[in-house]
Amino acid sequence: MVSSNPEVVGSGLPRAYQRPCVLILLGEGSAHGYDLLEQLRGIGLISVDAGGLYRSLRSMEEDGLVSSRWEPSPAGPPRRSYELSEKGQLALASAVRDLTEVRDLLSRLVERFHASPRTATEP
Repeated sequence: MVSSNPEVVGSGLPRAYQRPCVLILLGEGSAHGYDLLEQLRGIGLISVDAGGLYRSLRSMEEDGLVSSRWEPSPAGPPRRSYELSEKGQLALASAVRDLTEVRDLLSRLVERFHASPRTATEP
């Protein structure tokens, strides 16, 4: 289900999680913006729009997290390719630590829900 809440992207993930997702994808290797868009949609961020992604990439480049370069394209104009910088590698490690903490918290909350005697039905 796609949320109509502008603070939520795709499958209920807060918009703030787009940046860590991009860092993780770029941690796997350099990519073009369109490739990143398809990969984000492939992991469930289905409502990510190209304009928002390119604004995020530009912001990440200004913050020194990614670098970009123009590459020739066999089927048209040159395309910009993005890759993690050293600072981006550190931000990626930090993002993964944060995501791990959130995952653990959510896991504890779900376990508590299932253990509650007041829980009549599961979602």
